[in-house]
This record gives sequence, C-alpha cells and structure tokens, in this order.
Amino acid sequence: MAARVNLGLEGVVAAETRLSLVDGERGELVVAGLPLEQLALHRYEDVVALLWEAAGVTAPARIEVAALPAATVELLRAAAERNVDPMDALRMAAGTLTAHDDLAAARLLVGSFQTIVAAYARLTRGEQPIAPNRKLGVAANYLYMLNGSEPHPELVRGLDVYLTTVADHGLNASTFTARVIASTGSDFVSAITGAVGALKGPLHGGAPGPALDMVFEIGAAERAEAVLRAKVARGERLMGFGHRIYKVRDPRADVLAAAAARMFTRAGDSKLYELARAVEATALRVLEEAKPGRRLQTNVEFYTALLLHGLGLPTALFTPTFAIGRVAGWTAHCFEQRAAGRLIRPQSVYVGRLPA
Repeated sequence: MAARVNLGLEGVVAAETRLSLVDGERGELVVAGLPLEQLALHRYEDVVALLWEAAGVTAPARIEVAALPAATVELLRAAAERNVDPMDALRMAAGTLTAHDDLAAARLLVGSFQTIVAAYARLTRGEQPIAPNRKLGVAANYLYMLNGSEPHPELVRGLDVYLTTVADHGLNASTFTARVIASTGSDFVSAITGAVGALKGPLHGGAPGPALDMVFEIGAAERAEAVLRAKVARGERLMGFGHRIYKVRDPRADVLAAAAARMFTRAGDSKLYELARAVEATALRVLEEAKPGRRLQTNVEFYTALLLHGLGLPTALFTPTFAIGRVAGWTAHCFEQRAAGRLIRPQSVYVGRLPA
C-alpha cells in the first residue's frame, strides 16, 4: 500500500502541547490555559513565566533585559554598514549568544532580542546603541533603547499587549523549526536562531506593513468604498483580511484593536485610528458582497500595522518586533520538546528514478 503524503504536513499531528490552543472555527486562542483576552491583561514578562511554567520549567523566569557582548555589537555594526535586512541582523546576532544550560539560554534569548533589534536600528541611523535601563521592563526598555528617552506609559502598555498577543500561536512554521532543532539535542540558541530564519519567510512571518499602506492610500473614510471595490475588481488581495486558520475574526485582531484604540486616544493620532476603523468596516462589507461565504475577516496583521506604526516603528522593524514577542513561545516549546525526549524525524516518499 502506497504511503499517504501530506504535503506541508497538512493535518499531521506531530506534538502534544500545554502551551497554546488555536481554534480557527470558533476564533479562539488559549495560551498557557488563559483565553487571549485575559492573557493580554498581563505584562509580557508574566506571560513568559506562564508559558515556561506550562512547559514544565520550575525555576522562576526572572527575565531581565540583557546588555549585548562586545562581539555581538561589532557584528551588528558591520551589518549596519552593509545595510542588511533587520531580520538577517537579528538572526546573525542571536547566533552569537552563548549560555551554559537551557534555562540560562532561554533567559538570555528572551532578554536579548529587544536589545539586538534596538541596537541595530540605531546603528543603521548612524547612532550608537543604548544600554538597557535595569529599572524598565521588556516593552519599556525596547522603546527606550530605540529612542533614548523613557516612553509614554500608554505606548509601553500598547507594546506590552502586542508582545503578549503574539507570544505563542500553536505549532506554526517557526515554532516547529525550533522544536525540530531542539529534538536533536542541539542547544536552545541554535533552535531559536533557526526559528528566526523561518519567521523571515513571507509565507509565515507575514507582512503587516502593506495593511497600513492600504489605509494610507485610502486617506479618507469617504474614499474607502471606491478604492477597495477597485482593488477587489482587479483581483488584488485586501491586506489584513483573511487567515489560513481562522475562519472567523482573528481573536488577536480584537485584542490589538482595543489596545490601539486606547493608545491612539491617549498618546497618539486618534484620527488615524478612526480612519483604520472605517477602512476595516468597509473592507469587511465589500469582501462579503464580492466573495460571499469566504469568511474573509480581519486578521492580526491589520491592527499590528496600526499599533506598531503608532509606536513610531518603521515598517522594517515590524517582523523583528514580532520576534521579540514570539521568542517567549519558541523557548517554551523548546523546553517542552526537550522534556518529550523524542527526535522529530518524518519520512519521505521517493519519487525519483530507480536503478535499471
């Protein structure tokens, strides 16, 4: 009997996990036993602790934002001179980190990602990196190290919600990559560096920037109908709508929409938020009329783009900032895979020529 081939491992169950449950039909995301709406009330550091505890780590998370080794800074400086992609810079810099055991490596990785991304952003602007402020948490430190001043509390809160929202999301491509590498007995730094490489791929990491570009292109609520209908008529995809897994509204979109509303109202341009809401409402109506039954709802990219733009981040930093949040889940999955103690080794079906 011929073996059944599941291209892309579609529908194949490869692991048991206590970390996150993604229910695309009901539009629900549960992380470390909490629905996303409750999880988003926690600080990012607390979410790291919850994930690691769910993965069986008994030691306290004790996440501290880490200063970078001199060699790492010099590597980033050389990368900035060549103007390499920020995700490439993050991948290269992550690979320079070393630790004596899994827990130390996990703490170092979670504590270093925001330092790496901020340092590289400053170097590409011709500015010197800023050391982390030990009094600040992960979200506040990231904005501080980017801009050189303590950020507005509402901006910190908005970023904290974002990092929490994207901390883990099932057995996606980058998480699976991390688990495969960890299953070989390799170190956590290697596993997470591999995950960064997977996240860089546009079919996984996504591109939240174009969703915001569409809002800017429309410019005014009264133009939304005509612009969006024209895009659909030309066969263009409306960025920020539709998701491979979620068949109803992406729950992360609701959480980030609420965070964006608060942030833009208290520390930003509320007119941009109002425009985005108008574009969203029109897009949903146009898509339902043009493609009935397709269930093309708002996804995480739409409000990710709006919120990160409101934080003052350039589009090039959107995916690296996603990685700052997702490293919490990656490390938790590495702990879980280590405990499982089983090499991940799927089979393939040979379809080439056979010897005569």
